[in-house]
Amino acid sequence: MIIISKSRQAVPSVLIFLPTRTITMDSVDQREPTQILDNVDVDLVAKVLIQTVFSPFFIFFIPVFYRFQGIEFDSPVFIYSSIYFCVVSSFWLLKWFSRLYRNGGNILLAPKRLDWGEQIVVITGGASGIGELIANTLAVRNVTTIVLDINPIITENYNITYYKCDVSNWEEVEAVSKKIVEEIGHPTVLINNAGVVQGKLLLDLSPEDVKQTFDVNVVSHFWTLKAFLPEMIKRKSGHIVTLSSVLGLVGVAQMSDYSASKAALVNLSESLRYELDKRYNTPSIRTTLVLAGHTMTPLFSKMSLPSSWFHRFFTPSVPPYIIAKTVIAAIDEQESRTIFLPFYTNFVKWVTILPSYIRDLFQWISGADYAMEGFTKVSGKRPDERGELDSVAGSSHSKAE
Repeated sequence: MIIISKSRQAVPSVLIFLPTRTITMDSVDQREPTQILDNVDVDLVAKVLIQTVFSPFFIFFIPVFYRFQGIEFDSPVFIYSSIYFCVVSSFWLLKWFSRLYRNGGNILLAPKRLDWGEQIVVITGGASGIGELIANTLAVRNVTTIVLDINPIITENYNITYYKCDVSNWEEVEAVSKKIVEEIGHPTVLINNAGVVQGKLLLDLSPEDVKQTFDVNVVSHFWTLKAFLPEMIKRKSGHIVTLSSVLGLVGVAQMSDYSASKAALVNLSESLRYELDKRYNTPSIRTTLVLAGHTMTPLFSKMSLPSSWFHRFFTPSVPPYIIAKTVIAAIDEQESRTIFLPFYTNFVKWVTILPSYIRDLFQWISGADYAMEGFTKVSGKRPDERGELDSVAGSSHSKAE
């Protein structure tokens, strides 16, 4: 059950109730509630540790407490606790400076929050999954939202405008972009979310499979950027969100085409960042790259995951609302970010430099190499796969009574 509610904050609040136990990802809605212990995973543990033993504000009081207890300054307990505080504080200070530098911030001035009332947000692949959730969440806050998809979005929000568009086709993107500018205005935020997965072994991929994967997952990003980025550069403001995957950093079995396409997006986003900063002289245009692990969306609804508590603890799946919330927060705070979700994905890029046997151990822990066994494609089927032609044409507007 999904409840999207309004709040007084600048960022929409989203309440989503998702059951947690699963052996196969056939249907998120069919999962049953579990005991509290089953909801404990490495992400929850990391959050608790970050707010306690790795929080400068928390550990500051440790040496202070010892001092008030009469411990001398030269006591090992006081010295070690003070050193620990300095180390942890230095880490967070460096991280804060890195964030400040990346976004051209000012030490003395807090960044200005985004005025959502003036934004026009375009979301590709917004008819389902993460894109649909972001679209509805923004629409609840009366943000002008545009969905580009080959399938219409089913919604009751009056301010979501749907245009039928195959974003892998430049002619369609160009035509729809002109219509958007004429009917609504120039988009200020572009969320490239459209994606498709074949879930086949490399030798089982047909030429049509490979072409569709790269057309939808990669080429569509070039077309939407060519259509909407020029006006952002002209105005020196905007935000580009690229939804990639942690599989863009490491490959797994039966996902060769998907992993390759997501790796392309990682480098596309990075190249775009440097072009905006160095060549177009528009560092104020923000870029956000999302590198998520397995997400509980229809795209991966037919994949199987290890059912043991061990695997679910260390490599949990990501509910769509977590990604939607994090993306909206980055846009709202007008910051360029690289988002890793869930927690274990922060370390994936470092696994590649480890000895092969250690890397294989992590690969086994994730269960990724066998997760696509028996996978059935349910999203993004081509006419030749469905056995019928897509008869939907034109563009339409989704309105609520």
